[in-house]
Amino acid sequence: MGKDKHGSFGWLLSQSGERKGKFIASVVHAAMSMLCGIAPYYFIAKIVTALLEGEKNKELYITNCIIIAALWLGHALFHALSTANSHLATFHTLAVIRKNALDKLAKMPLGEVINQPSGSLKSTIVERIDSIETTLAHILPEFTTGIGAPIIVLIYVFIINWKLGLASLITVPLGIACYALMMFGYEESYARTVRATKDLNAVTAEYINGIEVIKVFGKAQSSYEKFAAAAKESAASFVDWMRSCNVYMTFAMVIMPATMLSVLPIGGIMTMHGTVSNADLITIIILTVGLIEPLIGVMSYSDDIAQMDTIVSEVRNILDAPEMIRPEKLTKKINGGDIVLENISFGYGEKKILHGISMTIRKGEFAALVGPSGSGKTTIARLIASLWDVNGGSISLGGVNIREIPLDDYNDKIAFVSQDNFLFDLSIRENIRLGRQGASDDEVEAAAKKCGCHDFIMSLENGYDTVVGTAGGHLSGGERQRIAIARAMLKNAGIVILDEATAYTDPENEALIQRSVAKLVKGKTLIVIAHRLSTVKNADCIYVINDGKVEESGSHETLVKKNGLYSSMWKAHISVKDGGEIDG
Repeated sequence: MGKDKHGSFGWLLSQSGERKGKFIASVVHAAMSMLCGIAPYYFIAKIVTALLEGEKNKELYITNCIIIAALWLGHALFHALSTANSHLATFHTLAVIRKNALDKLAKMPLGEVINQPSGSLKSTIVERIDSIETTLAHILPEFTTGIGAPIIVLIYVFIINWKLGLASLITVPLGIACYALMMFGYEESYARTVRATKDLNAVTAEYINGIEVIKVFGKAQSSYEKFAAAAKESAASFVDWMRSCNVYMTFAMVIMPATMLSVLPIGGIMTMHGTVSNADLITIIILTVGLIEPLIGVMSYSDDIAQMDTIVSEVRNILDAPEMIRPEKLTKKINGGDIVLENISFGYGEKKILHGISMTIRKGEFAALVGPSGSGKTTIARLIASLWDVNGGSISLGGVNIREIPLDDYNDKIAFVSQDNFLFDLSIRENIRLGRQGASDDEVEAAAKKCGCHDFIMSLENGYDTVVGTAGGHLSGGERQRIAIARAMLKNAGIVILDEATAYTDPENEALIQRSVAKLVKGKTLIVIAHRLSTVKNADCIYVINDGKVEESGSHETLVKKNGLYSSMWKAHISVKDGGEIDG
């Protein structure tokens, strides 16, 4: 992978933190379980030898049986302890990795996140990280037993008779050759399954999220065909891979454990010639019957081990992605609350959006950003909210570059409401309370009343305890927007950014919200993006953005008199307002 000198497994262990000790305990208990598991064969061999020699001392047999029973109990106990420790450590490690991945998304520039399909991110953070569990929880303890036990048994067999020790290994090279053939083309096959699964997740998310558009515009057939093709490729990627492995896997599983094919005839011949005793032959047969089974168990994880680099690389692509660099502590004093944009430029990849934007928004000022669609208004608002970092120039708050302000500190000063607001699948009360954790129910309801939400919330079956559904899907667009505004107002931040915040509301509620917002933002800095120019007519300063540049700025009266872009937009706005209703 090239990112860690210790490789994927070493990186995973580095994420376990204080639970690394449980992995060590798991290995120790696995070793104890292994010793307890193989020791009984020694005592079984002693019993067989005593029987062949005609030993009639009952106490000898009873003592050996008691020892065997105790060892098997110890084997089960230590195995349970090993498994418990490895799983506790593993699930803690996976939780840490998932949390770090989600924390990373919050620190990455918004553009880097939204450029990745949500289905692909979900696949990595949920399925891919989850698939690490088998490898991490089982490989450490089971490698210890799966490799250690056969080695110890084999050493003992060689001590008894090295020729029969070699005979017990004759089937191993043949089995390994079958496994090697099975692994041929592994990386390409696995990469295909990863790619197909990601595509299926992305297409599924797109199909579900766009189901309304699909139905309205009669695209169900073509959209379903796209989904079906992705599902078919996902299934085929696994079926084709497994089909190519089946024959080799079958031969490996049949040939490798068949140690008796060589041990019995060779051992029989050696016994006939007197080069090995009956007792030693029986002991070797007992020991070698299960000699290869543990190795096959270890080899069964070859799939998971081979996948580990790909999975860890995928996860680390998120964790190692560039993030917005911010200090942990504020080292400079913020003087006042003026927001100053100095010659900022910004682009999404190769596409440049903003070109040398400069503006100063005084503390407590009502500033508006207007202009044609796609001119860069929302981009400016998101840059001010520190959702992205500028490519050039700087943005400062109170004389301090926002890159020098800790992200959490800066976020506390900003309340952002966009036209596409997201609500979590929680109650309305909890969605509003996200604006300020710890707010009382009375404070939540007071914010809702001020934003014109209270009446419609109380008309719902469970009032404020109504669960809004995934992404707020149980509510209308206007209702979601008003709850989002209430959430922002409850935050009581010093800077409020409204990006078409009343776009989905009806005229009556829009007027109510505007009056409420006007009261709530007194003494605060208000930045509003609007297409309805009448909503920003009273702004202290209106910035007209066109083609990524500030074309005009000033008060409404000043801009109307200039007869520039704003004046023509205002005239168009007035003509539409006065144009009457569309005939039905």
